[in-house]
Amino acid sequence: MSEKEKDKKRTLEEMFSELEAITVELENQELPLEEAFAKYRTGMELLKECNAAVDTVEKELQILEEA
Repeated sequence: MSEKEKDKKRTLEEMFSELEAITVELENQELPLEEAFAKYRTGMELLKECNAAVDTVEKELQILEEA
């Protein structure tokens, strides 16, 4: 199973939970700069996935409301 397939199987709640964990780690002031940057990048990519998932749900709701 590819990494993208694994990502698609995560629920929105799981992605939000992972974002929260990344945020907590980034708030740790003792985190080395390179590691903090890597976590920030991961968080931003995850945030894009969350936004795409929310957009998909919103589109599905619009279709249901129009029916």
